[in-house]
Amino acid sequence: MIVRPETMFDRDFEWSELVRYATYQGPEATLGVVSGRRRQGKTFLLDAICRATGGFFFAASEATEAESLRQFGTAVARFEGRRTPYHFAHWDEAVEAMMRLATAETGPLTVVLDEFPFLVKASPELPSLLQRALGPQGRREGGPVRLLLCGSALSFMGNLLSGTAPLRGRASLELVVPTLDYRLAARFWGIEDPRLALLVNSVVGGTPAYGREFVLGDSPTDLDDFGPWILRNVLNPGRPLFREARFLLAEESDLRDTALYHGVLAAIAQGNHTRGGIASFLERKSTDLGHALTVLEDTGMIMREPDAFHGKRSAYRIAEPILTFHYALMRPEWSDLERPGQAADVWERSQSTFRSKVVGPHFEQVCRTWARWYASVETLGGQRTRVESGTVADPGAKASHEVDLAVFGRADDGRETLLAIGEAKWNDPMGVGHLDRLRRVRELLQRRFGSHSPAARLLCFSGAGFTAELRTLADADPTIQLVGLDRLYQGE
Repeated sequence: MIVRPETMFDRDFEWSELVRYATYQGPEATLGVVSGRRRQGKTFLLDAICRATGGFFFAASEATEAESLRQFGTAVARFEGRRTPYHFAHWDEAVEAMMRLATAETGPLTVVLDEFPFLVKASPELPSLLQRALGPQGRREGGPVRLLLCGSALSFMGNLLSGTAPLRGRASLELVVPTLDYRLAARFWGIEDPRLALLVNSVVGGTPAYGREFVLGDSPTDLDDFGPWILRNVLNPGRPLFREARFLLAEESDLRDTALYHGVLAAIAQGNHTRGGIASFLERKSTDLGHALTVLEDTGMIMREPDAFHGKRSAYRIAEPILTFHYALMRPEWSDLERPGQAADVWERSQSTFRSKVVGPHFEQVCRTWARWYASVETLGGQRTRVESGTVADPGAKASHEVDLAVFGRADDGRETLLAIGEAKWNDPMGVGHLDRLRRVRELLQRRFGSHSPAARLLCFSGAGFTAELRTLADADPTIQLVGLDRLYQGE
């Protein structure tokens, strides 16, 4: 029996996959790769599977090759119960010893190399040595080791098994540990008030470490405590969340021109989501930003979302809420925030920025997540295939309309159909005026999609409620769906 740790929150899928991999009874050595953004609990998961199966766990550090080999030799000797450590001259010897930790008599053995990118940085030949150890000759000489390589450098881990990389085609497990979504994050923080849950989520997202180690379990007790909680934990120079955004950037080895990357993130946080808008904000040519945008996307700090109605257009958004909070609100006020006693004044004068640059965009993203994963077929009028935001031109009015979310499905003949469009307002009660704008957008899209978009549903999302008149219209027309905070967190 592989016992799941009582302190583990969620991660049912990840744990079951690790258990299946670790308990595979084949005689050959196998390879698994575990990746994900920092602070998501990867080390906790891998340490837990090692403890549950009696496996070997080695956490690498940024060190020279010689120092890493000494640390590894000590760890192997301790695992085997030896009094004296191994002295490996190079990784060829170390890998050979590691692959012999398991034998046909002992059966499968879990072996974890955590922070694997640190080891490869000092010893670039290591993936090739592992390739050889996992090849036909290595399988004859080694035992049934269940090797797990783990790392948070997403670009590195993504390339580990791609293209012509030595370990390409060797892995039996490729596990990505994701951030908790907004519903799971509310449960993790123990917050039942949906408005408070969304406010907290807009700042720290679903990163588990931010709810435990970084704040010592300090959750806001109610809406009135949200501001004081921000001052206690996020705008407090004595707490790790204060500098977390800077550390996230500094920890990525692929980011060299850090000033440019800081600038790109600041531009996006200030509401510039297109390449042209980012370039204008930085006073650079858009062609100069290609590499920076690609690297930030590869590291998981930003994501590029295609325009729902224009295939060649896309919008860039920051993937981690703590980064948005830092670059939208903290970075412009950094000199004041570093001075004791100034945080309350900064927070007070930044409320408009917080609503428009942090909570508002995050609320829109949460609404898209709800439509993608939680909304029912009855709500959307069909099975969804994708949910995106986009822009719709209105030639008659010589204007364009921003569509916060568009839900697409597929008709019986295989053609794509528009199921629903929606608008999200965090701090404004939605009324008939908002519905009329959605109706106008639907009319424009029906001209474009024709018979493949009959009576698309109209979704109204609000964090501040709906007018009585709009509620009356929605009660009489099932194509009008009102989605408030309670429904976002509990309904479909």
